[in-house]
Amino acid sequence: MDLQSVLSEVGAWPVGDRLRLVGEIWDGLVDQGYQSPLPPELKAELDRRIHHLDQDPGSAVAWETVEARALERFRQ
Repeated sequence: MDLQSVLSEVGAWPVGDRLRLVGEIWDGLVDQGYQSPLPPELKAELDRRIHHLDQDPGSAVAWETVEARALERFRQ
């Protein structure tokens, strides 16, 4: 089966199944050592945030807090 046939077949699947397939493919690539290139602007933003955290460790927000806020926001 060629790529176009596969894409046509997968395109008819429910969205949830397609998202699961994407995740499975991505995880397989990572397991094989693939590393996505980091765009320079994202690297600069991450470096800025790391520097800020190094300067003020108390400014960090626990994951549990972030998660709870996000879940609450999407429930409204």
